Amino acid sequence: MEGSMMDDPLAETHSLCRSFADGNRTRLPVLFDINCHIDAGNSIALVGVSGSGKTTLLHILGGLDIPTSGTIAWPALGPREKLRPAKIGFVFQRPSLFPALSVVQNVALPLLLLDGSDDALVAATDLLDQFGLLDLAEKLPEELSGGQAQRVAMARALITKPRLVLADEPTGQLDSSTARQFLDVALYLIGRSGAAFVLATHDDAVAARLDIRWSLDAGRLSIDAWAQEARR
Repeated sequence: MEGSMMDDPLAETHSLCRSFADGNRTRLPVLFDINCHIDAGNSIALVGVSGSGKTTLLHILGGLDIPTSGTIAWPALGPREKLRPAKIGFVFQRPSLFPALSVVQNVALPLLLLDGSDDALVAATDLLDQFGLLDLAEKLPEELSGGQAQRVAMARALITKPRLVLADEPTGQLDSSTARQFLDVALYLIGRSGAAFVLATHDDAVAARLDIRWSLDAGRLSIDAWAQEARR
């Protein structure tokens, strides 16, 4: 039984659609008939212009939102209410650090919530060091640049060693050199753990660093043919 669960997809969708109601109760469709799955070890670039539905899809894959129709399931991870913080790590596009906590406390928080680990601050310090952020450990979020806050958020997402990491434009506020160094560390840490990684980006250079390319165009998803073939 355990072996079969290890072979199950981490997440999979079938005919998934998502729409939102505007002020006039008109349904505004955002995602149409999404069929996809994520396996352990996948590294996926989710690309598309602003408004194409990338953030909405990430939120549904992370259990933060639910589809209007169709299904989303996490066969290898379990029920939606138990996905975070242990099994899925999430990096939001907008600022998400707790303002009253220092950087190291923000990074340690998911591990503390999970098991009250006495080593949470040690593990958080180690992650900050690997991302080159150790000098920010005692700063408050208000003292960080947008790019620094996103890198701290990635460290926080990885602290519990999740099996699936979802990141929404984490390099959007970084220059190309810093983005490359940041991705080097993130891809190494995620790859070493065998986790899957889905990264939403509008940057082709960033997308090229990942193995599979998902493209969203007006809410419809396509997967590169070579990537589909590589998964068989």
